[in-house]
Amino acid sequence: MQHRGEIIKEAVYKSGFPITELAKRMGKSRRWVYLLFENPTVSIDTILQIGTLIHYDFANEIETIKPLVVQDSDLTYTKEEDYWKNKYLKLLEEYNELLKKNK
Repeated sequence: MQHRGEIIKEAVYKSGFPITELAKRMGKSRRWVYLLFENPTVSIDTILQIGTLIHYDFANEIETIKPLVVQDSDLTYTKEEDYWKNKYLKLLEEYNELLKKNK
């Protein structure tokens, strides 16, 4: 099974959309795009952004991709959404603690 980066690479090449233009519109370098093609854990947001730029619907490919298992210190998440939600809550708690210290 192809990973996310490979799926993006295939779609970009099939679309004929220039890598340079894709990088420019995303505010990234060409090197970043090529590294993205090798990345198995590309975020859904990035996939959707690329899909919009190259006029490609990744819906079929996204359904076949299994959820990521993300590890953060002693915590393991089975869904990417849970990881980001918990990461946000952790940062929010740390921010609130800093605000308390500075008062």
